[in-house]
Amino acid sequence: MSQFADRMTRFRQKLTDAGIDVGLITDDDNVYYLTGYYDYLHMEFGRPTILVVPRDGDSLLITPTIDLNTALAAARVDRIAAWNDGIGEEWRAELHAALKNSAQIGIEPDHMPPLVRAYVSDLVPAERIRSVSPILADMRMIKSAQELQLARHAGQVAGAMMAAGRAAIGDGVPEFEVAIATSQAGTRKAAELLAAHYDDADMSPNTHFLQIMASGREITKTHHRASTRVMRQGEPVFLCFCGMTNFHRFKLGFDRTFWIGEIGDLTQQHIYEIAVESQAAALRALRPGVTAESVHAEYAEVIQGAGFEYPFRCGRATGFSYLEQPQLVTGDTTVLQPGMVFAVDGSATTETFRAQVGDSFIITEDGYEQITDHPKAVADMIL
Repeated sequence: MSQFADRMTRFRQKLTDAGIDVGLITDDDNVYYLTGYYDYLHMEFGRPTILVVPRDGDSLLITPTIDLNTALAAARVDRIAAWNDGIGEEWRAELHAALKNSAQIGIEPDHMPPLVRAYVSDLVPAERIRSVSPILADMRMIKSAQELQLARHAGQVAGAMMAAGRAAIGDGVPEFEVAIATSQAGTRKAAELLAAHYDDADMSPNTHFLQIMASGREITKTHHRASTRVMRQGEPVFLCFCGMTNFHRFKLGFDRTFWIGEIGDLTQQHIYEIAVESQAAALRALRPGVTAESVHAEYAEVIQGAGFEYPFRCGRATGFSYLEQPQLVTGDTTVLQPGMVFAVDGSATTETFRAQVGDSFIITEDGYEQITDHPKAVADMIL
């Protein structure tokens, strides 16, 4: 049985256990997780793709005709129904037929396009609508052996991007040149891994996310994109690959803070060291059997104990989405288990400087396995 067929079987059983007659899946990543179908024109173009999974009966993929050939090649479903712009009721006719004999309907409330949500609400009373998001989030927490292989390969792609970005940073270099270098390196490493380990010629190796980086006075902008700004001697430079590390659809988190030639403002060194120590504290707590929030608490204690403000979350689970469950944050009492994958950060911020280091890890039976790797010592961060 293929991984997609196995996931579909497990999902149907969970629908049955929950008393849900049919699930409507509209999140891109969950459609891929259950069927292998990806990279179609989706909601941004006003063309909904809807995966219909009854607990009994054939699975159905409702997708625009413009993407029919892609669906036929990739989607592991029992039936595909294509619809065309402006013809008849478009996607509505198939959806109406799929729901008419179902008492309990499961949807993804936070990922269903408003157009589709409004139509479902007209068809089905609110008391008959349930959420299947917790079911899928729970299914995706523990990664399979195949998914963990993807995670490790994604780590290699991230490492290639970080090394290339580090090499491209320099006095007089504009930020966008760093972004070009990281994209090329990541794409080439991904292509190498795809050719060596995967029989999937349609899977693109190309990185496809705007480089997150900031330098000089822009360093406090956490998600600043590479610009035409020219970097200078003594300035800090932040590189983040939390959007670009996306190998074979598996995502990771990975970031570092550098300086060009020297630390121009020596007060920044202490802030950076607190960031590194906060991640180290989180890693000392990271293991199976502890709660997600307890890892965050160790990280936060270091940051606040050094006199900095309460920080953002320490990390998050990743996989086929950039953000999965659980999150390493106050209030998340999920117990960590082997097979979970996390991005774990360390950080410290002032009004004029912010430092961040982050890596990704697999939870193992007795601790964790690090799958991104780059130096963190201050001396190694001065380029």
